[in-house]
Amino acid sequence: MDIEAMRAFRSRNFRYFFAGQSISLLGTWMQKTAVSWVIYSQTHSKFMLGVSVFATLFPSALFSLLGGVVSDRYNRYRVLLLTQVFSMVQAALLALAVFWEPGAVWAIIVLSAVLGLINAFDVPARQSLVYDLVDDKKDLPNAVALNSMMLNLSKLLGPAIAGLALEQLGAAACFGLNAVSFVAVVGSLLAMKLPPYVAKPHTNSILGELAEGFRYVKNTANIRFIISMLGLTALLVLPFTNLMPVYAKDIFRGTATTFGLLDGAIGLGGLVGAFFLASLKPTTSLNKVIAGTTFVFGVGLLLFAYAPWYPLALACLVVTAFGMMAQTTISVTLLQTTVAPAMRGRVISLYVLVYTAALPLGSLLVGAASERFGVQPTVLAEGVLCLLIGVLYLQDYRKGKLAPPSPEVALAV
Repeated sequence: MDIEAMRAFRSRNFRYFFAGQSISLLGTWMQKTAVSWVIYSQTHSKFMLGVSVFATLFPSALFSLLGGVVSDRYNRYRVLLLTQVFSMVQAALLALAVFWEPGAVWAIIVLSAVLGLINAFDVPARQSLVYDLVDDKKDLPNAVALNSMMLNLSKLLGPAIAGLALEQLGAAACFGLNAVSFVAVVGSLLAMKLPPYVAKPHTNSILGELAEGFRYVKNTANIRFIISMLGLTALLVLPFTNLMPVYAKDIFRGTATTFGLLDGAIGLGGLVGAFFLASLKPTTSLNKVIAGTTFVFGVGLLLFAYAPWYPLALACLVVTAFGMMAQTTISVTLLQTTVAPAMRGRVISLYVLVYTAALPLGSLLVGAASERFGVQPTVLAEGVLCLLIGVLYLQDYRKGKLAPPSPEVALAV
């Protein structure tokens, strides 16, 4: 990858943000892995895995719209600083709860719901702030792409480290390490040099600004289609990741390390996909790439569902995650780069609402389906549904409803 693919690092504030988030996200994925493993180890219930995801995402869905309005009305930097401090406290409480009571399943679920509430305000502020951290706004698409690489690298390393830590140190240590990791991101935020915040006059009430965001999305076909497809994928396909503990423990008769490597394979596929997207030529149609990689996503799931050998399953997960990451990253990049700056927080919050409402409902649906029909048939069905979503992307591309991406967007992704 040439140096132009890293051009957002020319901005000092973005460099600090990237460094702090890189460390913090490792801890975040360690915690997510540990939560799934503890829940399944204690309950042996696939449905409870869905409940744990629901507990994390449902509060985000409830309050994400308010979080988006807060991000647009107030100082995003201070909102993000507060949410990161609160997230650190949540991780510390989780570590203490599991340290005193290793089987504290309901304490984990309650604290997961607390994290979901925090994330409702954190995600719109964090994603919207990226715009303010890049000095040259032409580098914004590149900053979004680099964030995707950072996220997928953490997905690769975090679960694998968590698997080893779970076996050697226990779940409480994973949660404690996540709490410590927030020191890096809080420190990076404090080290930034941002221009003084100038409060903007508000002629509308919070509800009025919220309604304005709805109207904006309703009247913008590109954004409406992107959010709709992300929601459909989150409801019907993405919850396959919740079943990884079952594959590790029951199908492949493995340990926490087996589970960590399965999650790590998902991270590896996402990382490879991020590098692939960063290498696309400026003339590449991102709408065509979304359609193609959605088909890759679906085929990967079909192959993974009944993979008879563990190494083959890991390879299939890499292919699956490659397609999954590409679809999501291109969609978020287009949202970030095409939305009006004044509407950024609200549009992102609507995306978060759709995503965080669909994913927990899908998690419950997939958990129930796997209990009724079995894990492997459920994953196979998700692969088929993913292929059908790919058909929707392909039809939309052929009809030419979506405007082609600008050269800057195509290059940066």
